[in-house]
Amino acid sequence: MNKRTQLTLPEGTHPPVLMHSCCAPCAGELMEAMIYSKIPFSIFFYNPNIHPKKEYDIRKKENIRYARKHQIPFIDADYDVEKWFKRVEGQENEPERGERCTSCFDMRFEKTAYYASKHGFPLITSSLGISRWKDMDQINRAGLLSASPYHNVTYWTYNWRKKGGAARMYEIAKEESFYKQEYCGCVYSLRDTNKWRKQNNRSSVHIGTQYYSK
Repeated sequence: MNKRTQLTLPEGTHPPVLMHSCCAPCAGELMEAMIYSKIPFSIFFYNPNIHPKKEYDIRKKENIRYARKHQIPFIDADYDVEKWFKRVEGQENEPERGERCTSCFDMRFEKTAYYASKHGFPLITSSLGISRWKDMDQINRAGLLSASPYHNVTYWTYNWRKKGGAARMYEIAKEESFYKQEYCGCVYSLRDTNKWRKQNNRSSVHIGTQYYSK
């Protein structure tokens, strides 16, 4: 493990942390940081946006593999794909980082916060914010909103990209030969990614074929 900075929890909060994970490559750096800082946490995998099911299963399997390696509890939430489609209905043509993404983040964080409130997790956070493709402010707004109905849950707005976090994310992905996702996750992201690739004379996304290598 590379030299790390000790994490400090937000003032007035205490562990354990419920960490919403979108995938193993993004979650790896957060997991390493919390393990190093001796912060007890569990992984909450709730991502009904991921399409198709084959892609969802691969991403979840990779995350389970890494969690087991470090003996981290893994909570496998339902794949509410039909509820997700209903949640983003009418937003099918929104751009990346647009209102559809806000609806998607809201849905995932709402379930994370609810589970945390019911199962004794006073602090929640997410691996979504470590990706440079995501809007950190958009994610934090969704996280804070999700925790606001619960007096016993706080959303941790820590910037996981800073202090080398984003670079370490890729290092871990290569060390672990994680599955490399070629699009954000949802069917509309896949559609738009393939459209861009066609316009730029690149091959379409081939699910289940790309992995990080050292």
